[in-house]
Amino acid sequence: MSKLVYNEMLKIVRKKRLWVIAAIIAVLVALFTYAQYRETEELRKRLGTTDWRTQLQQQIVDLQNRLQSPSMSEEWRKYLQIRLKQQQYYLEHNINPSAPGAPTFMRTFIENAIDLFLPLLVMVVAADLVSSEASAGTIKLLLVRPVKRWKILLSKYIALLLSVSLIMLMAAVLSYAISGLVFGYGGFRLPLLTGFVQQGEDLNTANVHMIPQWKYILIELGLAAFVSVVVGTLTFMFSVLLRSTAAVMGIMLAALISGAILSNMVSSWHSAKYLFMVNLFSAKFSICF
Repeated sequence: MSKLVYNEMLKIVRKKRLWVIAAIIAVLVALFTYAQYRETEELRKRLGTTDWRTQLQQQIVDLQNRLQSPSMSEEWRKYLQIRLKQQQYYLEHNINPSAPGAPTFMRTFIENAIDLFLPLLVMVVAADLVSSEASAGTIKLLLVRPVKRWKILLSKYIALLLSVSLIMLMAAVLSYAISGLVFGYGGFRLPLLTGFVQQGEDLNTANVHMIPQWKYILIELGLAAFVSVVVGTLTFMFSVLLRSTAAVMGIMLAALISGAILSNMVSSWHSAKYLFMVNLFSAKFSICF
């Protein structure tokens, strides 16, 4: 089995998919780092101070202004209302939730990439694990060997799980290393609040407690890995059932994009919570609490 897994990993590496994914992450992290740096500088110039309390107060005002928009969906409005109460809680308890540093950037990057960006990267690897070999005819070379078919599929799936782990590692390391050049590498012990419980439109703070940022980042990475494994498993299933890699990617792209549409447009449809793609976007919101 180990030789089969090694062989599958060699195939993935030779396709250079992981190298392309690493390059994409590096470029996007560099762009996001620059964008956040410019945003911080613009906010500092606009407010005339670097005091985080003043900046947090401005963010609260911005959230209040956004909530006045009549065209906003109820789901997003509820999220912003809870976010507003969180920011007010931070201000009242004199806690800076966005202290500059590479760990803070990494936390924010993973939080925003968990619903669509990371699943798309995993889908790129998983889409043609089986379908490409079936369409090219190379799968016959594997089937004529004295190896059971379930072992072949299992080795491919294990290779997929290893690839997911590598993608998570690349996202964490590159976001930390690149953003640290601008914001510095300190901040892993920054205290963060967690334990917020949503009760309708209210926010229950009875169980709020502080944890170090490194622990919060590990929780985020664990959730991101879980989401990626779910998407990768479904993509792998379609790759087994279909011979066309394009069809597999089309189905999964439609599923991921429809999740964003459903979560924003049909928030009153309670049965939608049983659809996996809707819960990908719920994961992003739940980790904030």
